[in-house]
Amino acid sequence: MRHMPAVLVVEDEPSIAELIAVNLRHNGFRTTWAIDSASAQREIDAAVPDLILLDWMLPGESGLVLAKRWRANPRTKEVPIIMLTARGDEADRVAGLDAGADDYISKPFSTRELLARVRAVLRRKAPEPVGEAISIAGLSLDPSTYRVSFQEQLLKLGPTEFKLLQYLMGSAERVHSRASLLDKVWGDHVYIEERTVDVHVKRLREALGAAGTMVETVRGAGYRLTARPLQPVVVAEKTSA
Repeated sequence: MRHMPAVLVVEDEPSIAELIAVNLRHNGFRTTWAIDSASAQREIDAAVPDLILLDWMLPGESGLVLAKRWRANPRTKEVPIIMLTARGDEADRVAGLDAGADDYISKPFSTRELLARVRAVLRRKAPEPVGEAISIAGLSLDPSTYRVSFQEQLLKLGPTEFKLLQYLMGSAERVHSRASLLDKVWGDHVYIEERTVDVHVKRLREALGAAGTMVETVRGAGYRLTARPLQPVVVAEKTSA
């Protein structure tokens, strides 16, 4: 029997929630509705969904607070989150992504756009063929075990950051534009903005810690992963004979 992905819709406006739920059900998804932060938490405590559609402005705690909490919880940290909000400024979009959202939809939105974004986010989460382990300058990535380490210390990366690092390590020293990264890492990026790449590169650098300097910004061009030394190289001065 085909798996029907479960989507938790966290939305305090019944008309919007019903419109979303009906369209999702007609397209092969199971839906659950939560009207506020408390009921959303109860639904997640009962069963972890495959994806969360999360409104920013909610009674009680905001969607931003919930996204940060769920990202910090090992039980829900891998669940894709799409933020729904009438706040469409760039600063608000960045705040939503920084809070842990995988994507962002500004109201009003079309149901076609919503379904396309849901499918795209779920595709990015889906397992892909396992590649070979890679190691560069003490930074190691093993797709078969989904582990990343630096100087033998394990690091914690989200699914998008892992995929981004895997691609950068697989073509180290090459410069990749934001558009090419969207194509290779995100795939169907018709509704994804290039700014999303910057947010995930920032998250990747933070997750890598000391190895974050290996992810370089090439002004006007994009990003690359380099194996440059993390410590300055000291060159001994020649002594006269």
